[in-house]
Amino acid sequence: MKLLNPYAGTENLPWLRGNLHAHTTVSDGQRSPQAVVNDYARRGYDFLMISDHDVLTDAAAYAKLRSRGLLLIPGNEISARGPHLLHVDADRFVPPLADRQKVIKAINRGRGLAVINHPNWLQNFNHCPFEKLAAWQGYAGIEIYNGTIGRLHGSPYATDKWDRLLAAGRRIWGFAHDDSHLAKADVGLGWLMVAAQERSVAGIMAALWQGAFYASTGVTIRSIRVQGRRVTVHASDAGRIVALREVGRRIAQMDGTKLTVTMPADATYLRFECYGRGEARAWTQPIFPAG
Repeated sequence: MKLLNPYAGTENLPWLRGNLHAHTTVSDGQRSPQAVVNDYARRGYDFLMISDHDVLTDAAAYAKLRSRGLLLIPGNEISARGPHLLHVDADRFVPPLADRQKVIKAINRGRGLAVINHPNWLQNFNHCPFEKLAAWQGYAGIEIYNGTIGRLHGSPYATDKWDRLLAAGRRIWGFAHDDSHLAKADVGLGWLMVAAQERSVAGIMAALWQGAFYASTGVTIRSIRVQGRRVTVHASDAGRIVALREVGRRIAQMDGTKLTVTMPADATYLRFECYGRGEARAWTQPIFPAG
């Protein structure tokens, strides 16, 4: 069995840290765009996307700001009239059509990618029902962690829906973001670590399309290596690493910083969760059979 490894070719690349979900006073955030950029730069992030609700933050908007060394990605959170989704690396404004499949198709006609936001938000834990996630085609991933939902109704986690999609044969990446609105409470909660071939917006986007990134709330993954059917994950500050297959079944776990698992011949995917101190976690992207 050969494996489809999203981390192929990343062994010697640096990891870039970033957030694709942040709000400013242009929509419902507490801080100006410059203040948001300043904060993420001060925290040592490498890239940021401002994603105000139904407002495109493009290159012209960023040109009015001091980047503070951040790679700034054009974007928009499409919010009105339906479940929310991110338009990442937006090349134009896509209106919030009630038919989200048409929105996703419009995004895919350009260079950007679509990410479904906080599926388990709200009192019924169902901001985006699984039936819609299963029906829509062409989106790149979902937020498996959204930091702001931790202070709202619902759950910040959505690995339940992710596992169901993966088990159904969908190749969907998992994202973690702040969804920052408040000045202090919503920053540094969840982020992406991207293995980009070059330190540029184009390099980051190529890695996101490939799945050459992991999602984190505080655990650092040093390497994800595939040799034949054997997958080894090394997370230097993990206390436990767990391997999962469909539908979210744990097939191995190890207390420590490294776990090696042979992908079962009948598995449809294999992914790893790394647990650290407190509630800190990291999630790899799924690895699939190549056939």
